[in-house]
Amino acid sequence: MKYHRSSLFLAFLAISLVASSEASAAFKPRSLLVSNAQHEGIREDVTRYEISQRGGDAGSKSSLSTAMFNLVKGIVGVGVLSLPAGIASFGDHQSAIIPAVALIAVMGSFSGYNFSLIGRICAYTGASSYSDAWQKSVGESSAWIPATACSAKTFLAVLAYSMVLAETFQGIVNTMGIRAGRAQTLITLTATVLFPLCSMKNLASLAPFSIMGIIGMLFTVGVMVVRYLDGSYALPAGKFLESIGKLPVFGKKGASAALTPNAFILVCMLSTAFMAHFNAPKFYNELENNTIERFNTLVGTSFAVSIAFFSAAASLGFATFGSSSQGFILSNYSSKDALIGISRIAVAFSLIFTYPLVFVGCRDGFLSLLKVPKEKQTDSYLNKLTITLLAVITTAAIFMKDLSFVMSFGGATLGNALIYVFPALMFKGVVKSMGDSATAAMKNEARFVTFSLLLGVGVGIIGATMAVKSL
Repeated sequence: MKYHRSSLFLAFLAISLVASSEASAAFKPRSLLVSNAQHEGIREDVTRYEISQRGGDAGSKSSLSTAMFNLVKGIVGVGVLSLPAGIASFGDHQSAIIPAVALIAVMGSFSGYNFSLIGRICAYTGASSYSDAWQKSVGESSAWIPATACSAKTFLAVLAYSMVLAETFQGIVNTMGIRAGRAQTLITLTATVLFPLCSMKNLASLAPFSIMGIIGMLFTVGVMVVRYLDGSYALPAGKFLESIGKLPVFGKKGASAALTPNAFILVCMLSTAFMAHFNAPKFYNELENNTIERFNTLVGTSFAVSIAFFSAAASLGFATFGSSSQGFILSNYSSKDALIGISRIAVAFSLIFTYPLVFVGCRDGFLSLLKVPKEKQTDSYLNKLTITLLAVITTAAIFMKDLSFVMSFGGATLGNALIYVFPALMFKGVVKSMGDSATAAMKNEARFVTFSLLLGVGVGIIGATMAVKSL
């Protein structure tokens, strides 16, 4: 049995590596992503040579390696721990992992393409942010649409953080022999830890702790590898089976089950998991010598690493628990498992110190939507808004226990809009504004992104419907 499990693990690893290498290859300089790198954009002051050779303006920039690390860190978050449930939404046999990894690779590659597309839009228009790119390509009158979507997406991200913290800290205190409910745990944590951190006026001191997120995820996936290979949760005699709430369940729905509508739940979860696109302008503008070719190298490598990481986490969790995989996979593991206990602490520690960074983005988004002038953003006003938002988020996190639903529904609606629909509309706007100066290749790509737009809408509608039905 151990030999069989080791063989399966090697197969999963091989599939993940092949998938990520194929995704990286899709971003090679000769791909569609850079075929237009030497064509002038809307900005009259940016020459063809400047876009393709010099990149952005001089100044404080990030090296390629630093940008890669930061982008991977931005993509790989706690959402990865919900992906096993995405596979369980359509399959219960380990062969379901094969199409799942294929979907991860396809969605990751497509997400990466659109991330790169946003960077190119910034190169053509001189935009400095997602909303700015929309204003300069589509129009100012409708700029509230992407701004609202970005704010709502950030709100869902903070909600997901609170949900994970509730699960994680409840597991930690239970491991310590303290019986505490989900609501009691999260309310106490929010009042005593999260509110003081979110009320800080300068969050610069918390930035170094964001690295703990990727370290915690790496450690957790490593523990998942160990527990899968040693059979601690394997039927019928795994040593932790007696101390878990839901036993692993495996059936006959394998690879072919990926052809059923339920597979759209995983697809939409991946839209949330790969979501980093509202920061694409920042990565493009801050990249040292930000030519299109270098930006595509950044995007291709970062998304390939993320694809491999997502594939490993999703495969290992599902291979261990099958259709019993919960929305937060660590909830499947025993509270008596010391290694998993350390993983919970690592995840909790990283979330606590990155929570304020995400929350402030959410709060700033609401301030922008409410059009609150700077002079009215006093400490008292900000504290009241912080309390209100935390109260709403905490209440929602107490009653919403299925992280996979938040991931899938958020991906089906906001994720698909920000990744597929909005970039397509912006690029089509760029090509239209360029008129006769747009090349045949750019016009052909504008037709391709129309397909991307329609696909995003279609997948979003089906995915949102299936996510609601799964409740």
